[in-house]
Amino acid sequence: MTGLFISFEGVDGVGKTTQVERLRAYLEAQGRTVVVTREPGGTALGQSIRHMLLHGVDGAAVDIAPRAEALLFAADRAQHVAETIRPALERGAVVITDRYLDSSLAYQSGGRELTAADIRSLSMWAINNLLPVRTYLLDMDPALSHARLQHDEDRMESAGNDFQTRTRQAFLDLAAAEPDRFRVIDAAQPVDGVWSTIREDIDALLAPMTQGGA
Repeated sequence: MTGLFISFEGVDGVGKTTQVERLRAYLEAQGRTVVVTREPGGTALGQSIRHMLLHGVDGAAVDIAPRAEALLFAADRAQHVAETIRPALERGAVVITDRYLDSSLAYQSGGRELTAADIRSLSMWAINNLLPVRTYLLDMDPALSHARLQHDEDRMESAGNDFQTRTRQAFLDLAAAEPDRFRVIDAAQPVDGVWSTIREDIDALLAPMTQGGA
């Protein structure tokens, strides 16, 4: 039995975590097995990489070179797919990840000004070409989403408004290039409105699986 792979994307503060949890509860209420994970940090190795990327080494800030940053994210993702995502899909679970490949493309090629083709090639090699069936891009002006953050800024969040704006546009460009996979949702609307859009789409996505006895 093959599972269903779903990712959530967007700049920090758009409400991904809230919608991931709503989707988890909704699917579990239907009797589906759901695995919720995130990037970076979806495995024990990933946790160490996540801490290094977001908070530095031994509590000290580190100026990570763009190519080194790209390799660290790719290493986290390769382990994530091998240890968590692919085994869960092979068991027939619905896998929901808070960030995936598109975050690297948006933050590193859009935000860090690396070559998009290089980042994509590295990422696709790391994940062995495993892409989500659906990606929900929660879109919002970064100036508004940033104000929602309720914790101290990490290294990525403190990169500045210009960086966040470039990253948002990179996400939108990715969505425009793959309209079959992406659904762009206005995250500035009330939480219930965002969820309603996701619920309608997921019902349509699951209908063939349900009819097929999955």
